[in-house]
Amino acid sequence: MNRRDFFKVAGLAAACSATGTRRLGARQRTIDVSKEQMLDEADARIEKHRKGDAVLRFTGADGKPLKTGSTVKIQQTRHKFLFGCNIFKLGRCRTAEDNAAYERHFAELLNYATLPFYWWNYERQRDKPDDERTEELVRWCKAHDVTTKGHPLAWNWVEPNWLPDDAEAAMQAQFDRIERCARQFKGKVDIWDVVNEATHYDRPECKERAPKLTEAIRKMGVGAYVRSAFKAARQGNPKATLVINDYRTDPAYAENVISQLVGEDGQPLYDVIGIQSHMHGGCWLVERTWQVCDAFAKFGKPLHFTETTIVSGPRAAAGWNTAPDGEKRQAEEVAQFYRVLFSHPAVEAVTWWDFTDQDAWQRAPAGLVRADMTPKPAYQELQRLVKAAWWTQTETEVAETGQTRFRGFFGQYKVSTRIGDREVTGSFSFDRSTKEGIEVQLRQKL
Repeated sequence: MNRRDFFKVAGLAAACSATGTRRLGARQRTIDVSKEQMLDEADARIEKHRKGDAVLRFTGADGKPLKTGSTVKIQQTRHKFLFGCNIFKLGRCRTAEDNAAYERHFAELLNYATLPFYWWNYERQRDKPDDERTEELVRWCKAHDVTTKGHPLAWNWVEPNWLPDDAEAAMQAQFDRIERCARQFKGKVDIWDVVNEATHYDRPECKERAPKLTEAIRKMGVGAYVRSAFKAARQGNPKATLVINDYRTDPAYAENVISQLVGEDGQPLYDVIGIQSHMHGGCWLVERTWQVCDAFAKFGKPLHFTETTIVSGPRAAAGWNTAPDGEKRQAEEVAQFYRVLFSHPAVEAVTWWDFTDQDAWQRAPAGLVRADMTPKPAYQELQRLVKAAWWTQTETEVAETGQTRFRGFFGQYKVSTRIGDREVTGSFSFDRSTKEGIEVQLRQKL
């Protein structure tokens, strides 16, 4: 999200810190062992849930098997898992040099981007949406093989100033906007945070900044509002992946929103459960992270951690800035948090918030890169994990059948070898659903 009241994030962090400080003495030692065991076993879970085996059959351009004994290089080019961040600052940093560095660092690490669709800013004048900016972001993401997500289609944090006074008319305008966005960008943006933070739709800030939408939700009821929003998004793009997004991780979110988000046939209207994890006041305990994953995995849908923040400096009266010791701690906590999430079988995406300290939410040192666009240790640690420890590059020798057995991380791959003095290349992808052998045809590199 763009700007949000600090109280809820601070509340979550405070609750987390309080839990940690109460666990003293022998009980604390037990918790520590549990944490260490969980982290020690993360690699085994990653090996089990994020990698797979495949039989590859290599053929040349003529369709015939490659020569027995040929050495083939297999290089991963993309993860199936979505490692992302919002991309709000693309092309809008302070200088041209900053913009270039932002693009370079983003593309080198991430394969997933959240695009802004905040209604009050996206459509400042009725029927004049800012599609041009979205198209700009979509083009960049496509050129860099980055999957796109829109965020959010419905959120009553602020409302357009042109909304009609009538509650029913205001809500209908909301549903029309949802359907229109999903249809307009079908094939370009096919993942959507449909409804954002429905559990606390009626907080004082919402009543003040979005009185018409807040009243419309009250009259309609949260359950009916959320269901109608998802139906509108599905109408606009039947094949889209639809996410319900909230910062709440307690039973109220499950009971008051997720459990009600079903159609007349009793089937879920959502495809993914989105979990926010802003940690401006302190990082979640490992146990809490795992418990949250387990709790929401019970709904039988994939989990996306949609908004993750771990800061790299303490908040102080003199300002909230990154600091060397804070950056070291941030890197350690980022690595720990991502290892836990990547090792949980229900999690399919993690989105960071924000990529750079430049104009980050709450002006916090929340970025993976600093305000001057130099990478922080957290960026380097993620790069070590995502593009090295969790990245497959290998060589194999072709058997008599033209086949070879392969094990690697789920994702996309480039294959190359030499036939005489010519280099030939091919590609393949695989994931959990891959059951049969994969044929890889190699052609001369152009």
